[in-house]
Amino acid sequence: MLVACSSAPMLPQQAAPATEWDAPTSSTRPDDEGPLPGTITRAKSRWTAVTWAELPGFENDPLFEAWNAWIKSCERPGPVFAPLCGEVRRLSIGDETQRRAWLRERLQPYRVDTLTGDTEGLLTAYFEPVLDAARSASAEFSVPLYQPPLGLAQNLPWYTRQQIDSSAQVQATLKGREIVFLADPIDALVLQIQGSGRVRVNQPDGSQTLVRLAYAGSNGQPYKSVGRWLLDQGEVRDASWPAIKAWLAQNPGRVNELLWSNPRTVFFREEAMSALDAAWGPKGAQGVPLTPGRSIAVDPGSIPYGTPVWLASRGANLSLQKLVLAQDTGSAIVGGVRADYFVGWGNDAAELAGRLKQPLRLWVLWPK
Repeated sequence: MLVACSSAPMLPQQAAPATEWDAPTSSTRPDDEGPLPGTITRAKSRWTAVTWAELPGFENDPLFEAWNAWIKSCERPGPVFAPLCGEVRRLSIGDETQRRAWLRERLQPYRVDTLTGDTEGLLTAYFEPVLDAARSASAEFSVPLYQPPLGLAQNLPWYTRQQIDSSAQVQATLKGREIVFLADPIDALVLQIQGSGRVRVNQPDGSQTLVRLAYAGSNGQPYKSVGRWLLDQGEVRDASWPAIKAWLAQNPGRVNELLWSNPRTVFFREEAMSALDAAWGPKGAQGVPLTPGRSIAVDPGSIPYGTPVWLASRGANLSLQKLVLAQDTGSAIVGGVRADYFVGWGNDAAELAGRLKQPLRLWVLWPK
């Protein structure tokens, strides 16, 4: 159902035991000697200073890939990292040895723990759907995606998903707020959960225009996982998107029942997409475009936006030991050691995001 995009980045996948971690990199560098700074406590996490030797795989990551994401963060840096942005930009033409030496000189790694002392958390992934759409409703394209209704912010919480779909009174308030129409209500749900998407709009002359639908608000209702609903109903044992779609194929008469188990609806705004825009993901909560494989969504009560983070995770779907940037958040991304990994757009990204759920460890890299 999701349409592949030939330009979508391909992320490497390596299978590994779910709880196996690489041994820390040995180090005899001077910056790993001497006393460490004290612990930093935030609203939802506790940071413990460690040596660079603790970061698994630190010497092997191709940092130039992360540097592009960091330069994007420097378009809207917070006060802590803004003073470093000139150096970050200059190092964009440096080599790997220079970048690694600069990290060691200017930043201090801190292991991120929960407030109760847990060092291991959960990694999931998200993506940008790529879908076909039409400007006008038809037998094929009948599922509307809306701009926010007028006065939405003053009237939260607004109507539930079921009320929006079934009440003529509610639909009247959304008349004229339609942006595009999709063919499949499940695609619409996926796009709303992901928060943005690329839409190929069919034009009357037969051509297509690529636009982005970006998050513009919600109805203020709580998010409820449709996968969790299926598990609670005893309908599935696997709540991944492939399993959910397989269940729907066997139960086509229960589509609305599934959809309405999640009362939350998301509204969008349309953004034009140039060739340059198409090379990046949507803007995250930090306000900068996301970089596939190098941007994560975090709980900002644990890690501030714009923070460089060392991420380590191994599972059946993916092995990661790399530098990423905290540039986004999400309603389901809550807690100290929690991250959602942006994997890009198109079918391959959708497949990976639908299955990724594995152990996670995080280290923030904070200015000395």
